[in-house]
Amino acid sequence: MSAYASEVASVVPASAADDLTLYTDLRDVELRTKTETDLGFYIAEGEKVIRRAADAGHRPRSFLLAPRWMESLADVLDRYDVPCHVLDEATIEQVTGFHVHRGALAAFERPQPSTPEELLADASRILVAEDLVDHTNVGAVFRNAAALGFDAVLLSPRCADPYYRRSIKVAMGAVFSLPHARLDDWYAAPALLREAGFTTYAMTLAADAIDLDDVVPAERSALILGSEGPGLSEHWQRAADVRVTIPMARGIDSLNVAASAAIACWHFRSP
Repeated sequence: MSAYASEVASVVPASAADDLTLYTDLRDVELRTKTETDLGFYIAEGEKVIRRAADAGHRPRSFLLAPRWMESLADVLDRYDVPCHVLDEATIEQVTGFHVHRGALAAFERPQPSTPEELLADASRILVAEDLVDHTNVGAVFRNAAALGFDAVLLSPRCADPYYRRSIKVAMGAVFSLPHARLDDWYAAPALLREAGFTTYAMTLAADAIDLDDVVPAERSALILGSEGPGLSEHWQRAADVRVTIPMARGIDSLNVAASAAIACWHFRSP
């Protein structure tokens, strides 16, 4: 039992305190990423996100709610025979290690991961993300892709976890509705996409990149985004069928990856 759970054991029954360890130390990104992945669960924060996780068919392990959320989430709670911890907001902050301003958390089972081959079989518009390490950016990219009708997202091995609490929150639950998978063999992925019938479009500042305005998306298109700092790797820039850039005003050479994704996804949206 963690230090937070030990302190809270004096406030709630010991048996419940053991279950509350799912919610402790939520600000420790490295710890949470390993713990949640190893134990096969994720944390959903806020009424809308909890509701969307449940509506996506994900199974909760437990809920941690402030009293004010009991009524509005009653229909969701009634679906499951799992623990629901109702604590005041000060105690929830003690458990989690940060101020949960929405006062509603739930631990859900992680769904079985899809394979890239499964996603590519039926998709026509996909987004491929290379080494996006910021959870906020991952969440924003998912929200953009989902909003603009993309069919799936493929992630490099080093991309941040889409099921991390911050990613889910920024995506407003889009990670539940938009299929995604990790590409383990990242070096060979361009060939995999080509064999599946996709034309690949690399977002880059390369000198030979063509303006996004001049791109006519292929019937099956894969839009490729690079990491927050260095951008897309040389391997992916060279391997892509088309190199694309967003035209900008003089003196501005780039946008952050979330903004770039939104603009590019709009251009590549399904007709």
